[in-house]
Amino acid sequence: MRNAVTEIPAAASELALQHFQSQFAFETDCWDTHEALQSGAPGFVLIDARSPTLYAKGHLPGAISLPHRKIIASKMSAYPPSTLFVVYCAGPHCNGAARAAVRLAQLGLPVKLMAGGITGWLDEGFALSVGDRP
Repeated sequence: MRNAVTEIPAAASELALQHFQSQFAFETDCWDTHEALQSGAPGFVLIDARSPTLYAKGHLPGAISLPHRKIIASKMSAYPPSTLFVVYCAGPHCNGAARAAVRLAQLGLPVKLMAGGITGWLDEGFALSVGDRP
């Protein structure tokens, strides 16, 4: 019986492998981000791409507030060019992290998007930091 799932055949295994492996070059998830932050030496700078007001209401521990529109060459020159940035926003309903990732990539900086954003972080049971200044 045909349906929306089976109507189009799945990709060949070698193509599926290439596709799904490549996703890890572009994104990370909340669990892996949390584990890396807990290590004390995560190897990346975590950017909250939302507004400073939302950041102050609650953000990931260790994140800096840098709304996507504020990501410019002069601000990013404070970091070595090889610095990896992990960006997040409110969650799947928000494209601020993708916009931040575009801006960082346009500046030639390594970037990954944390899938799920704050929504995913909270779904995993992790706490937010509240009230820090951006």
